[in-house]
Parts: sequence; structure tokens; C-alpha cells
Amino acid sequence: MNEVLLTPGTVSLRDWRAIYRGAGVKLDSKCMPVIAESAAAVARILAKGQPVYGINTGFGKLASVRIGDEDLATLQRNIVLSHAAGTGEPSPVSVIRLMMALKLASLAQGASGVRVETVELLEAMLAKGLTPVVPSQGSVGASGDLAPLSHMAATMIGVGEIFVDDKRLPAAEALAEAGLAPVELGAKEGLALLNGTQFSTANALAGLFEAERLFQSALVTGALSTEAAKGSDTPFDRRIHALRRHPGQIEVADALRALMDGSAIRASHLENDARVQDPYCLRCQPQVMGAALDVLRQAATTLEIEANGVSDNPLIFPEADEALSGGNFHAEPVAFAADMIALAVCEIGSISERRVAMLVDPALSGLPAFLTPRPGLNSGFMIPQVTAAALVSENKQKAYPASVDSIPTSANQEDHVSMAAHGARRLVGMVENASAVLGIELLAAVQGIDFHAPLASSKALEKARECLRAEVPTLEEDRHFHPDMEAANVLIRSGALVDIGGDLLPGIA
Repeated sequence: MNEVLLTPGTVSLRDWRAIYRGAGVKLDSKCMPVIAESAAAVARILAKGQPVYGINTGFGKLASVRIGDEDLATLQRNIVLSHAAGTGEPSPVSVIRLMMALKLASLAQGASGVRVETVELLEAMLAKGLTPVVPSQGSVGASGDLAPLSHMAATMIGVGEIFVDDKRLPAAEALAEAGLAPVELGAKEGLALLNGTQFSTANALAGLFEAERLFQSALVTGALSTEAAKGSDTPFDRRIHALRRHPGQIEVADALRALMDGSAIRASHLENDARVQDPYCLRCQPQVMGAALDVLRQAATTLEIEANGVSDNPLIFPEADEALSGGNFHAEPVAFAADMIALAVCEIGSISERRVAMLVDPALSGLPAFLTPRPGLNSGFMIPQVTAAALVSENKQKAYPASVDSIPTSANQEDHVSMAAHGARRLVGMVENASAVLGIELLAAVQGIDFHAPLASSKALEKARECLRAEVPTLEEDRHFHPDMEAANVLIRSGALVDIGGDLLPGIA
């Protein structure tokens, strides 16, 4: 796996995706003088003897409590330990590695007041495969992702647990085995580590990257379903979509038309077809999927900006030796982006399920009932469509916007919060549900195309059909269906259909 060079403030979505998929991380060495100057500014600010939030005061509602110089190190350790109050299952390693990289890039911009050695420890943990065990629940997405990031920070001082390969070790032991020593936090450092939106942003980016693969796979399954139903590619004519002008719609129509190009199945019903128009689940794919693409791209723009920003508090400005308190930790942009992704994922699965329902209905598809050669004796795809419907309904419930919710915390000091963390955290699960729906559509569409033999589809779609048939034979009579669904789901989640579609498929960037 390649190594990503982090140049804070300019990291691309492509690089964040690579880190999420397992790429190594190295911080641009040019950042080190900037980091050192920021830490020096903290020392100069302290020397003035004035109260500065988070440096020599308490936190949140306790900001009015002045802390003596002799207790500053204890203050930073205490905030980490007291705030490491998450609960629930551990977050996925891929997400926490991304969170660590996001925090690394934020700290390295010289606005957080941390020392070089603290940043170097975080970088070394990433390089050596030490991933903090971070409970998935406990952040409301404002005043930073306090609990999750505190669990990360705790491991840096030798407290808590760390994943090393497939082992879960006490943090101090894992650090020692890797030849690393815990850091003793200096002024401002504990707060800088646990304040910020990196947990919410990492989960939102993970959802975005998985949603992109889902979207691209759905273009292939949608084209296959159109072929199975002997649908028309006329609705994908570029002239139609150019008149409406939405970029995503135009690109989706182009992709569907290209995927079906050269199909003998399509050629067989170009003339004398009694049907005037196809159902919306076929005909309106560019409008629905194009809108989803535009929404995903808008969310991607927001998340790319957030990933390259600094979101802790207070922020250090060395040129003026000032520490300014603000609210960059409020994750409202991330919450909005996560809600947008959730809506797109929900709709991608919803229209896919409608295509499955259309294919199993002989009145709509012209195919044997439930796609079985001997309906009645065999139930064929009857219940897989029910499963798809159940998954779509579950995603509808999950798609309720998280950003419209708020609950006051910290004795009403933090009286409006974003709920970005759980809004983002639901996304990968929603994609998994929608992927299973696409897996069912893949099975149904290819089964439908098999009924058109000896007519073949286009080169691209035939490759997709062959990809499935290498794992799942044609359904001649009822058999244990679950293994077929699992095999198809693996193809969707692995990106196998995306690889087949290649450059024909538009993406988020």
C-alpha cells in the first residue's frame, strides 16, 4: 500500500480515501517549525500571567476557575481521563486510523499549541499500526468529538487500550512493544487532542467513500435490470438531459447509455415494441441517480474543506501571541453533509428495490413470475424481494436527519449541538443495507437476462453477468438462497462491478 504525504490544508479526497483503505501516513516535515512556533507561543502567552481558556483555566462551565502553573500538566491529563467516557462497540480500525490522520493534519497547522514530540507520537502510532480502541458512542458533535478523541488521547499517555493487528492490548504495553513512550502532556495539549470534529469527519468520509462505490455499482445493476426487462435506452438520450442541465443527471445518462452500448437484447426490441414507456425505476434512473451524485459531490466538497481545517479551541495565533476562543469545534457542516449522504444512500437502495419488484412481476417485466422457470412449484425470487423491501424500509428510518436534533450539555454551556457523530456513524451501516439490496438486484437482473438467451447484452454488462455466474449458477429450481445473496453482496461490496464499469462510471471527484 502506498504512503500518503500529509501536507496540512491541501490533502485531497483521493488521499483521505487511500488512508481509509489502509495507506500509510507521513507528515510533511515542513510542518515541524510551524508546530514548534505554536507551542512556543503558548509558553509566551502563559508568561503574561493572564487567564486563558483551556491553558490555565477549567473547561466548559468551569472556564472561570483559574489553574495555577504548578497544576497545568495535571489539568491536561485530567481533561483527557475525565472526558474518555465513551460507550458502545469499538469503532472500526479503518475509521480510527482516518480520524488520527485528520487530527495529525489539524495539529500540524500550528494553530493548536501542541509540541513537536506530541505530534510525532501520533504520527508514529499510525506508522506502526497502533490504533486506539475508541468506543463508537458518546459524542454530540459539538465542543468537539470530546469522548472519542479523549480515548485516542488517553492511549498517548499510556491509558486505555490499543489494537495491534488482531490483538487488543493495554496502551502502555502496546506503546512499549512498538518502542514508543507515552507523552506527558504540556499546557493546552490535552484540550487540543480531544477538541475537534475528527471523529465525526472520519465517519462521514468513510460513509462517503462507501456510498460512492454503492452509487457506481448501482449504475451497473440498473443497466442490467433495464436489459432484463427489455427496457429502452431512449430515456438516456443526452439531448433530454442537456435540456435540464443538472451535471449528475447528464453524466448518469451517459454512463447508462455507454453500459448498454452494443447490446443485442436492446437491438431485438428497437422496433414494434408495444410498450410506450418504461416504469420510472428504469426510465428515471438519470434523474434519481444523477440527483444522488450531485448531493454526494456537494457533501464531498464540505467534507474535504472540513478535513483540511482546524477545529479545536482555543486557537493559537503565534504572530500576535494570542489564544482566541471560538466555535470551530461545532460540527454542523459535517452533520449536514452526513444527512445528505444518508438521503442519497437511501434513494439508491430504494430505486434498486423497485427494479427488483418490477422484475419479479410478470405483468411489468414480461418475464416468468418471480424469475423462475416453473413458478408455483418454485418461489424463485419472491422472498429476496421482500428482504430488499425490509432493508430499504430500515434505511428510510435511519435517514431521518440527525442535524435537526439538539440536546443541551455541560450545564447549558453547550446549548446547541450538531449530532454529527451519530449522523455520520450510521452511514456505513446504511450502505451495507443498500449493498445487500443491490446484491439481490444483481442476482435478479442476471437471472432475467438469462431468459433472453441466446441474445447477449453489451460487452460491459456481459462481463458483469459472467462475474456473477462464476460464483452463482442460474436458478433453475429453488435452492438455499442465502449463499447466492451473500456471494452477490461480496461482489457489490468489493467493488467488482465498479472495476468492470471502469471509466464509464462517474464518481464524486
